[in-house]
Amino acid sequence: MRKVQSTTTLVMVILLEALLISCKDSQKSNITLLDDQIPTNTPLIFAKGIISIDDHVQSSITLNPDMNELFFNRRKPGESHNIYTMKLIDGKWSKPTLAFFSTNKKYLDLHPRFNPSGDRLYFGSTRPLHDSIKSSGLHQWYIEKNESGWSKPIPLLEKLFEDEWIMCVSPAANGNLYFTSKEKQDKLEDEGIYYAINDEGRYNAIEKIGKGINYSGKWIAHPYIAPDESYLIYDAERTSLYENGDLYISFNKNGTWMLSYDLGPKINTKTSEGTATVSPDGKYLFFSRGEEKIEEDGSKYWENNIYWVDFIAFKKELLESRNMN
Repeated sequence: MRKVQSTTTLVMVILLEALLISCKDSQKSNITLLDDQIPTNTPLIFAKGIISIDDHVQSSITLNPDMNELFFNRRKPGESHNIYTMKLIDGKWSKPTLAFFSTNKKYLDLHPRFNPSGDRLYFGSTRPLHDSIKSSGLHQWYIEKNESGWSKPIPLLEKLFEDEWIMCVSPAANGNLYFTSKEKQDKLEDEGIYYAINDEGRYNAIEKIGKGINYSGKWIAHPYIAPDESYLIYDAERTSLYENGDLYISFNKNGTWMLSYDLGPKINTKTSEGTATVSPDGKYLFFSRGEEKIEEDGSKYWENNIYWVDFIAFKKELLESRNMN
């Protein structure tokens, strides 16, 4: 009898493990429901006609850990940047709609970033601080998820950050924050990648990352930090081409950021690439690619689409090409 019970228990454990694996795989495939074409190591436009729409600027996509909720930037011609959201409901993705906190098109809202646990979403906004009626420029905000849903927007640690120019906060799993910033005397194009260490929920100082990342070039911006801080992806202009942002990656070796290198010709083109993020399962790299276009009347506008690529396959190929395996 004990042998039968033991066998039955073993079968139940195996079935349960299979179910958990199946559920995990299902979660990992949620994002693929948005697109019929799944990329390999060559980038494709992501969710064309749904998220990536012609004559618009789309960027900075971010997903929660279950990959059933996402946020991204969109700017319609003649309008400001706003944040849009989508949810997976009963196996189908909802249509993109303005996020509840980004319906006022008078102010810029941009660069949303989930924290790795999915219960906090950071974003930048030019909305007024302290219930004033006048904007004081770009500040960082966040919303928190609780049992009843998302909270109202909260300014990020005003005492430390409110007097600093900060953009595109990217959180690691340990709460450390990485972002774009600059010294007060510097021009905006001289921005770089900075960070703040989480000290039991407090951030006591803002530090600039070393020369492995912040070396020659301009517009060094929009970091994506791996949850375990093993690598950081960012964009910068380091060529003579006009508005030619490229993506770079740096690996963290024993606490030191190694000299970063560009992601190669499959990612970086003569157009502008930036605002990279990686899906929570580590499988897909998302980034924006765009260029300035000219209307028949001579007026200019930007068109920016979100692209995606199999990051596992691409990273392996990239490391092999750099003899880093």
